[in-house]
Amino acid sequence: MNVMNINTSHELGLKPIDTENPREIRNLLGQFATGVTVITTRGRDGRKIGMTANSFSSLSLDPPLILWSLSKTAPSLPDFTEAEYFAIHMLAQEHHSLSGHFARGSEDKFASIAHRECERGLPLLEDVLATLVCKNINQYEGGDHLIFIGQIEHYQQRIGEPLVFHAGKYRIAAEHPELSA
Repeated sequence: MNVMNINTSHELGLKPIDTENPREIRNLLGQFATGVTVITTRGRDGRKIGMTANSFSSLSLDPPLILWSLSKTAPSLPDFTEAEYFAIHMLAQEHHSLSGHFARGSEDKFASIAHRECERGLPLLEDVLATLVCKNINQYEGGDHLIFIGQIEHYQQRIGEPLVFHAGKYRIAAEHPELSA
């Protein structure tokens, strides 16, 4: 018979979360490396909307669903909640400045950015690793964020290395040296 030792959180070196210290929580969650995306749509008034997000994840293969989240205080929240469609652009390692561009506020984020428009009216960025055109299926409450579910209807992709975000900095992904053949 196996006997398990039960240790307290303190004995295991676990600390209680300090909800009064959002920087500590941000630093903690920043230890999970993510890819970087730019998400675009059209506002009801026809404006092109774009923002950087690393809260993207695949959700389902059948049907093909993805999810991402947006802060409830984001100025573009009403545009995305009302949009019938949005596009996810997966960025390549050379797109760190593009990510920074869409992370900052600007009157027209697309003025100096190479893009085209799809049949759904979405602005699509050129030369990214992948673009997913998604129907906006639903949104769910998620604390201080709203979680968006999108069903992929069209896509494009190319070969390249992803832009990675970890511990508050852009990173470059590399093949693990022990797995290189």
